[in-house]
Amino acid sequence: MSFINETHDINLKSWVASANQAGTDFPIQNLPFASFRRKDSAEEFRGGVAIGDQVLDLAVVAAAGIFSGEAQDAVEAANAPKLNEFMGMGQNYWSALRLALSRALREGSEHQGALEAALVAQSDVEYALPCHIGDYTDFYTSIYHATAVGSLFRPDNPLLPNYKWVPIGYHGRASSIDVSGQNFPRPKGQTKAPDADTPSFGPCKRLDYELELGIYLGKGNELGDSISIEDAESHVFGFCLFNDWSARDLQAWEYQPLGPFLAKNFASTVSPWIVTTEALAPYRTNWHRDEQDPQPLDYLESAHNREAGAFDIQMDVLLETAKMREANAAPSKLSESSFKHSYWTVAQMVTHHTVNGCNFLPGDMLGSGTQSGPEHEEAGSLLELSRGGKETITLDNGEERKFLEDGDKVIMRGWCEANGFARIGFGSVEGTILPAK
Repeated sequence: MSFINETHDINLKSWVASANQAGTDFPIQNLPFASFRRKDSAEEFRGGVAIGDQVLDLAVVAAAGIFSGEAQDAVEAANAPKLNEFMGMGQNYWSALRLALSRALREGSEHQGALEAALVAQSDVEYALPCHIGDYTDFYTSIYHATAVGSLFRPDNPLLPNYKWVPIGYHGRASSIDVSGQNFPRPKGQTKAPDADTPSFGPCKRLDYELELGIYLGKGNELGDSISIEDAESHVFGFCLFNDWSARDLQAWEYQPLGPFLAKNFASTVSPWIVTTEALAPYRTNWHRDEQDPQPLDYLESAHNREAGAFDIQMDVLLETAKMREANAAPSKLSESSFKHSYWTVAQMVTHHTVNGCNFLPGDMLGSGTQSGPEHEEAGSLLELSRGGKETITLDNGEERKFLEDGDKVIMRGWCEANGFARIGFGSVEGTILPAK
């Protein structure tokens, strides 16, 4: 099955000149969605599409009435503060709007005159969460991360026996998810030193980031119904970058027997743009399971999932300290990895989540879990990079870190490249740590 269509053509150019510049995250082949308004305005947030360094205002597009059928229905639904209604319409409507936008934004389009007034510079806007996230489940799909962290917490039993059989996940806290630019106070809670008889209360001392992808669900399923692996991807609207901050010392004390609690519920940050599943078609790759490992149970297995169920989404992490900002210095790169290393695919996550009849609603989100690669420098957290705080990481300006300090800003970026196709990107997700209250 081919997922490639005319919207992915590398030869397409846009009448929006910045979309044709080399290295842009948002060429005409991308067309991600967000909720935006002009900075410092009283405007309503509404749907927008990134094109070059501009945002295409979907309120203007909807009012222009230049589309028809499913595309017009879709753009009218996307002209809202939250994209849930549009996301719930399903794949046919998503694709119809993508195609209509692609054609309208191409060089020579008859709609250029009508849409030029719909452009707003990205530098002049602010973003909200693109949708209402009713529920959020965090998975644990990187076997490299699971093994490295398990070795620190359980040296004699780093990878629990169910890991290779079950896509492990837990129910996260949706209310503390916010859009890029989130600033939050250092969390507080209970910790227990190895040599202490009793726990103590205070600010977290081992604050960390987690390099993840957010996976937004579109059309849902009825309570009691499951989603088959063959149909799973049709329920996935798109992807974002996701920093699922973690308080490691709180987690070490509280995580048994039910998993993390205060260590994870204080803040999570998403990038503003949702890159659609359709836009990612050229960057699909095969998924495989090592022969010596257990093979998936039948409900988690399909020929398509083997052939093209993985996505080669490349991601990196940068750290900007307060001193770097004061000196106007560039942030320091910490690591780089790819989602193609994930032990479980998005389709397997969706299928397993619903196999017991759990219902998804439009806008629900899955976290991929920390995405670490096979090499140490591909680690998706400071916990791994510092080997549990035993090694110091030296930044480009000479500062040192084992874990995050107050004033630190973490920046994550994502992009996709493939021979014969345009490079597309996710923009960035940024968040800054404030002192504990």
